[in-house]
Amino acid sequence: MKNEARAVVIGGGVVGVSTLYHLARKGWSDVVLVERRELTSGSTWHAAGLLPLFNLSYSVGQIHKYSVKFYQELQRETGMNVGFTNCTNIRLARTKDRWDEYMYYAGIAETIGVPVNILTPQQLKEVWPLCETDGILGAIQHPDDGYIQPADLTQALAKGARDRGATIYRNTTVTGIEQAPDGRWLVRTDKGDILADHVVSATGNFARKTGQMVGLDVPVIPVEHQYIVTEPHPAILERKRQGLPEMGVLRESDSSWYMREENGGLLLGPYEKGAPCCYVDGPSEDSEYELFQEDLERLMPHIETAIARVPAFGEVGIKKVYNGAIAYTPDGSPIIGPAPGLKNFWLNEGHSFGITAAGGAGWQLAEWIVDGEPTIDMMGVDPRRFGPYATEGYLKVKNEEAYANVFTTHYPDEERAAARPLKTTPCYGRMKELGAVFGSVYGWERPNWFAPKGYEVPKEELGVGADVLLKHNHAPPLEDGRIVEKWSFRRSNYFEHVGNEVRNVHENVGLQVMSAFAKCWVSGPGAEAWLNRIFANRVPTRVGRIALCHLVTRDGGVRSEFTVYRQPTGFYLVSAGAYEAHDHDTLNRLLPTDGSVRMFPITTNWGVLVLAGPRSRDVLKKLTRADLSNAAFPWLSGKRINVGHATAHALRVNFVGELGWELHHPIEMQNAIFDMLMQAGEEFGIKPFGIRAMSAMAIEKSYRLIPRELSIEYSAWESGLDRFVNLEKGNFLGREALVRQRQHGLNWNFVTLEVHDVTDADARGSEAIYRGGRLVGRATSGGYGWRVGKSLALAMVRPDCAGEGTRLEIKILGKLHPATVIAESPFDPDNRALRADG
Repeated sequence: MKNEARAVVIGGGVVGVSTLYHLARKGWSDVVLVERRELTSGSTWHAAGLLPLFNLSYSVGQIHKYSVKFYQELQRETGMNVGFTNCTNIRLARTKDRWDEYMYYAGIAETIGVPVNILTPQQLKEVWPLCETDGILGAIQHPDDGYIQPADLTQALAKGARDRGATIYRNTTVTGIEQAPDGRWLVRTDKGDILADHVVSATGNFARKTGQMVGLDVPVIPVEHQYIVTEPHPAILERKRQGLPEMGVLRESDSSWYMREENGGLLLGPYEKGAPCCYVDGPSEDSEYELFQEDLERLMPHIETAIARVPAFGEVGIKKVYNGAIAYTPDGSPIIGPAPGLKNFWLNEGHSFGITAAGGAGWQLAEWIVDGEPTIDMMGVDPRRFGPYATEGYLKVKNEEAYANVFTTHYPDEERAAARPLKTTPCYGRMKELGAVFGSVYGWERPNWFAPKGYEVPKEELGVGADVLLKHNHAPPLEDGRIVEKWSFRRSNYFEHVGNEVRNVHENVGLQVMSAFAKCWVSGPGAEAWLNRIFANRVPTRVGRIALCHLVTRDGGVRSEFTVYRQPTGFYLVSAGAYEAHDHDTLNRLLPTDGSVRMFPITTNWGVLVLAGPRSRDVLKKLTRADLSNAAFPWLSGKRINVGHATAHALRVNFVGELGWELHHPIEMQNAIFDMLMQAGEEFGIKPFGIRAMSAMAIEKSYRLIPRELSIEYSAWESGLDRFVNLEKGNFLGREALVRQRQHGLNWNFVTLEVHDVTDADARGSEAIYRGGRLVGRATSGGYGWRVGKSLALAMVRPDCAGEGTRLEIKILGKLHPATVIAESPFDPDNRALRADG
């Protein structure tokens, strides 16, 4: 057994073996995989082998696309049959909301290069003759989709890895993982120890056990999944006898099941409510090829709808029921990337669609490990999208929820209810009394919008208009039973109320809670020089000044965005609340080792209240002795002030484009400050506003967001960050790449679009953009601009399409709309509102 390796992959399922293969393909032949039993003996062996390309996540969509293409290349490379059946995949729509979801997805698919066909019920019947089409509005078909034999695929990956010099040790159990004094990892096994530069955990059901060896609470707990295989059916056998093609994988999403042919019979896989988590403490030491007792009672509603849709399914007996573990995370997407707080320890875990994702996950993780960066935006699967709040109790309820919602309509405004509320600010109760309709980000409750007193959605407007199993289309009821929000891909019931919030901020003054912002304190004798070495912009040189600074990759892409506020003894950094673990872990990895810079997370120590609108100065004047004039308190400056009998750092910045201040205060003073602001603002028409109003106003200012307009896939120049890149300040991370790009030209340009002829559906992001019938870009954000009275979209397009006045087209829910490139910041382009004096 080897005693040293460049990388050790732990876990011999399809995900682990794919990671090994791709590391070897990147030129790292000195890599080892350790598997406690036989390859595929965990979850891979009992997987149904489906290859669904459908996914509303940009990151996961690209991973799946790569896998399907790669598996066919692997077969040619190794000469081993991977059992790929390109029978296509067909998804049925029985409701208008489901059709909207498919049309939205079709836009995502087009922008990442995944072909999608639209089928009428008649065309569906032609390709799936055993399927009844009553109640079907239409279907989408992935022509490149199908299924594969998981064990055969894994063996082909193993052969390809070995052919490139990799080593696989089967029947070898990892007993411990320790970090050596030189930073390398000592992987202890029952057959000997291996010293490695990198370790990859791809241990599936054992993910939490593996994580515990290095002090990680890995946010993965498996859930039981059952599927049924029938005896052969005469009609299917006859089709085979006639040489007819295999019918595609059929998915009736509104009934939450998939079906495909299997050895002359049918295979049905429902995703039911009530499926329990399993292996909470990990499988037993002797677990191998393990299944659980089947529970058909849980599946009966799905079986009944399957028989109604495909009567043949009910005409033959059941051959076998499989009930095995599938790894899950709280949002249903895998975790692929660096483990937070650990150097060169990587996670490739939580794969609920592991067969589909294995190829792409191994590919991107190998790129990340070998070259230091992935080549596609991986924020949607980064392990650091979860924080320390994601512990066992949270995971159990969220992972079961994620499983039950695999086939639900994934509305863009959906907020799932399990494990909430979890993290709340002191003024949570006050917001609730004012009608807040909450969303959740990084475990925090944040007001999305505010419902008028006594408001509720009329009962006749709830439901999806069809008798289907999955008909939930609204937020959970409030404590008094009222339902105040209906979800949709179109303008929904909250549209006018968000507009009212925007108007009040624009005409009077609004108050917003943004305490979920990630916050940290950076100090030490080397702090300023270090920040200037890692950020593209120069950090403030004077106490009390503020700068917007970006951390860019070695290729010039944008990794993170920070507001940097200089104080007498250090720097206060603020970034997006959703990416706290990601941003703080990234900064920690860059800290100098000589102790000259210290960084402390302080998110929960400080609350944030945003006071914005033309009367915001009038409100604050009533509560502070500080001079709030432009001369004394200019834009992009901050100072400590009194707010009545409390205190706060007032930062003259905001994300809405109006006069205002962010009040960063000791969290224990939040309610006192909140109450004083609301009382002082009463005469000026103060009202609370939420995230959706903020987002609508931000789009009117062409403000960018991670990971939409700002992404590792787009350089800082392409995202239009020219004024935040200071090439003259000396070397910084990514500077060389940015210099080269400026010399050689760009692939994309950030633009703002006015979208015409919109009635009830605005762009939301990921819509395809065309010029002359050719795809030229993708929307990154969108919505209605209440202050300008226009439907707007932010987008990345080819440079030759970025000129102001260029006429383009954007496809929103399957319909083409004319769009025009307009000047940046359609609302208040001269920033007069932001800089208003008084």
